Amino acid sequence: MMKPLKYSSDFKAALDLGRPPNVKKLFPNSKALIVSGKYIDHAMLLKGNCMAIAANGRNSFVIKGALAAAQRANAAIIIEIARSEGGTNAYCAVNFWNIARQTDAFMNELGITVPVAIHADHFGIKKKEDIEPAKTEIVSLFDAGITSIAIDASHMPDAQNLLANIELYPYIPGWAGLETEIGEIKGKLGLSTPEEALFLIQGLNAHNILPNWIALNNGTTHGIEASDTGIYIELTAQVHEALTKYKVSGAQHGTSGNNSDRLREIASNTRTTKANVATALQMISWGLKVNDYGNAILDNGNFIKQKDRGVSEDMWAAMLAFAKTNDLKGGNFKKLNLPFENKLLTQPKKIRDRMAENVEEFVYDLLTNVFNTTDTAQIVIDEILKNRSHDPGFKAEKIESESEWTKEKIMEKALNITSDKGPEGDFDD
Repeated sequence: MMKPLKYSSDFKAALDLGRPPNVKKLFPNSKALIVSGKYIDHAMLLKGNCMAIAANGRNSFVIKGALAAAQRANAAIIIEIARSEGGTNAYCAVNFWNIARQTDAFMNELGITVPVAIHADHFGIKKKEDIEPAKTEIVSLFDAGITSIAIDASHMPDAQNLLANIELYPYIPGWAGLETEIGEIKGKLGLSTPEEALFLIQGLNAHNILPNWIALNNGTTHGIEASDTGIYIELTAQVHEALTKYKVSGAQHGTSGNNSDRLREIASNTRTTKANVATALQMISWGLKVNDYGNAILDNGNFIKQKDRGVSEDMWAAMLAFAKTNDLKGGNFKKLNLPFENKLLTQPKKIRDRMAENVEEFVYDLLTNVFNTTDTAQIVIDEILKNRSHDPGFKAEKIESESEWTKEKIMEKALNITSDKGPEGDFDD
């Protein structure tokens, strides 16, 4: 890990100007430059052909390692947790309400000076009844230091997805980063279309809702095992091209299952500025062997624990025993996070440090050799100093007529959309 750095005058000014009000209130004496997700998106666009890593902090070692990698690369970064990972029914100890606190603490501990956004990913709305309780929950997330959110109502039909986004938007601070979504992550099934994307983004625009990112089902999966399924780059580019005048960036979910060359193509040939990495970082922190895709390499269906990497051998044996007792297999090993976080923290410092360092090594390579994110930290700082505000403003403007996107007209327009949502099922990350 790096030594604490001296703080430059530019950094001190950015710290004063760039932190959102909720972050300043929570951490009044902090030296951590936690910023709106908007600034991260804008910086990637200014550099061009690059994507910020959105590292899912399923455990504290992932957060620590990802931050250390970003510092080495001088890269702006997003630390996130999804609702399934860290919501009210979480399978991780890191959650929506403590991820900002952990990130802030690690940034101060390590002397991290790169800008970091805290993102609430996949805030899932699966049915109309989920909307009302979400209103107070969303407010509570920002009270806890979140600076960006993904409203994911893609589980519902197109009209209901749009209407849910419209209804929940007033509960999101105007300065915050915003992501919306049109397709669940189902691999090659239920692929998203430009028509669906236009419907959602035009309808939001009519209501003066101007998201930073749109996520779609473009052929990827959430998971741990390598497959031939991967991101359809041409489809992604077509969707982004259809949305050109709305200036929406892409958010790429499920990067596992895609090799480095394909990820470089996404950065260079589409308008993607945010790339989520979750399962790979979890497995690496534990010391499991992964390939270039970030997928776990299996031996007769079993994970390969690397000696002298990740958790101790005794701890891994305990994790395997727990998984067997609770019938956890494959992707469901993710459910080891919650019962084992505190146990992992009891390991010797040498073990704890190497867990974070293993993540750092992997993330640093992604940032510098795949995502092209090197030196985007300075772009964010320059933008904060130029704007003299925690809010860079919107990159798009309202161009659609609200009168053409009333609830009744939304329902009518949706009837004309031809789409295949794919099979029903549990497609949470």
